[in-house]
Amino acid sequence: MEDEKLPLTSHLEELRKRIIVCLIAVGLGFAVSYCFAEQLFAFISRPLAAVLPPNSSFIFTGITEAFFTYLKLSFFSGVFLASPVIIYEIWKFVAPGLYEKEKKYVVPFVFFATFFFVCGIVFCYVIVLPAAFKFFVSYNTSTIRMLPSLGEYLSFTCIFLLAFGVVFEVPVFIICLSKLGVIKEQHLRSNRKLVIIIAFIIAALLTPTPDAINQSLMAIPIIVLYEISILAFRF
Repeated sequence: MEDEKLPLTSHLEELRKRIIVCLIAVGLGFAVSYCFAEQLFAFISRPLAAVLPPNSSFIFTGITEAFFTYLKLSFFSGVFLASPVIIYEIWKFVAPGLYEKEKKYVVPFVFFATFFFVCGIVFCYVIVLPAAFKFFVSYNTSTIRMLPSLGEYLSFTCIFLLAFGVVFEVPVFIICLSKLGVIKEQHLRSNRKLVIIIAFIIAALLTPTPDAINQSLMAIPIIVLYEISILAFRF
């Protein structure tokens, strides 16, 4: 680590610079996304639209709901587009506290952190959301009709997309801790049973449906990613 300790004001100033860069990146992503807000909503609504009964559609009950839904969608899309910049700025903020040999991992860190974040979002979009929405739509009957709200659907979907994106960062997080000497391979191997329990607890809290199948769709990837992290120690 660097010998000279920076004062608190210097750390705050550095943090401010990193946050400003992240906000600019998100703002640019937001501007680009808003130009395609309608197409983005059509894309993100496919998992539910595919299982909705005939003649069903999305609705909005407030005068400004559709407008603010497009704004929120553009913001989430902006965060997604800016994720490599955000991850890089996080690295640059913690880099002054690292050894020189540790700072050289910036490129693989940014690449793999972005890769696993995108993989988590894709996994949620392709596997988890269709299964969850199929479960919810099953309650649609001749007397009960589902009319999903734009704002509610977007908030529900984006939260889970981001949650899976963060969950898929497990290998990157563990490898970083290992390179810093915080954890050892034997620690990971000896805590497998605990990780399995924690994975299912997290899945029970975060998954949108109470059934075991959809909870397993989050818990199993966490366990698999944990095993991948153990294997990565050998490389």
